[in-house]
Amino acid sequence: MSGEPIFTDLVALGAAMAGRGRRLLGIAGPPGSGKSTLAARLVAAIGPDAVLVGMDGFHLAHTELTRLGRVDRKGAPDTFDADGYVAMLRRLRANTDPVVYAPEFRREIEDAVAGAVAVPCEVPLVVTEGNYLLLWPEVRPLLDAVWYLDPDPELRRKRLVARHMAFGRTADEAWARTTGSDERNAQLVATTAGTADLHLRKVE
Repeated sequence: MSGEPIFTDLVALGAAMAGRGRRLLGIAGPPGSGKSTLAARLVAAIGPDAVLVGMDGFHLAHTELTRLGRVDRKGAPDTFDADGYVAMLRRLRANTDPVVYAPEFRREIEDAVAGAVAVPCEVPLVVTEGNYLLLWPEVRPLLDAVWYLDPDPELRRKRLVARHMAFGRTADEAWARTTGSDERNAQLVATTAGTADLHLRKVE
């Protein structure tokens, strides 16, 4: 594909994957890059042949992060159940179960809800999005393709500040989180971009 793809190009790519039977498409990128938005738009555009399963559903529960003393680094790689995520991807790829139930992260409660997303075996395309799809070595081989979102850093930080404020943080708290824990995570994620199949600076 020459030039920066537009959204209709991405829908065509996703639909083509769905046409080949069960496929797993990953959308990776740093915090605030637009992964969740693009994944949701893509699944909605493709329709019943696609379903979205987010990596964020495997966040460790807030109570467990408190026990571990890691609440202030929520979103770092070790604050997820990476093994559980890999196990789910393997089930989705094998596609031998009538339905796989996946957890879903709910920002309004800052926790995951178990069994919130049903993935029937007849759905050909599973879209999964998250920061660390290219970091955890067990994940990349399970995905048929990975797209990496890398928008302008200033835009990405503005999105993060707005998100944090929308869920109850003050402006100062939102900025501190964005430039602190989120930025450290973003720098780590950036080191993994080289193994993506498609790099996207923006999606119109």
